[in-house]
Amino acid sequence: MNIFSPETQLFTWVILPLLIFFARIMDQSIGTMRLIFISKGLKYVAPFLGFFEVIIWLLAVGQIMQHLDNWLCYVAYGAGFAMGNFIGITLEKRLSLGTVIIRVILSQESPGLIDSLKAQNFGLTLVDGEGAKGPVKLIFSIIRRKEIQGFVDTLQQYHPNAFYTIEEVKTSNEGVFRRLKPRSAMGGFAARLMKSK
Repeated sequence: MNIFSPETQLFTWVILPLLIFFARIMDQSIGTMRLIFISKGLKYVAPFLGFFEVIIWLLAVGQIMQHLDNWLCYVAYGAGFAMGNFIGITLEKRLSLGTVIIRVILSQESPGLIDSLKAQNFGLTLVDGEGAKGPVKLIFSIIRRKEIQGFVDTLQQYHPNAFYTIEEVKTSNEGVFRRLKPRSAMGGFAARLMKSK
């Protein structure tokens, strides 16, 4: 008796739901990445991913339609969807695509912080401003997402309670950006994706 035969109980109640679960993880992870790539303007990557996303989805739904009496297939479908979202978001964070703007508002001058950030080749724009409690110094910097932690660590070293905000930047032109060597295959892949934009 072949355990992978569609007529066996093992296939119907264990193997098939697992296949649907993993198919949904794959297609939903790809779908999450595709939407993130669309939001970042990577118009050549998104359709490529969409092709594979739909093919995998059709295979999973086709199996459910053939086994409508198997409630485990429905559970596997839903669980795979949820896990695929989680994995897709986790993958996107690992890739760290895009740029962000960091705004720092300091209540006092901080030449040490500014010198340290400049020494690390962060491009900075400094502005004097007026806050609720008096004069403030504003620091603006547009950096790659993968550099956020280094910037924030330096900021925390000089001003542990500094007020700062970080927002996504859709497009930037020119500017001072640090030269980075890709540390992994994922980092190199991310750099090539952003260049294809």
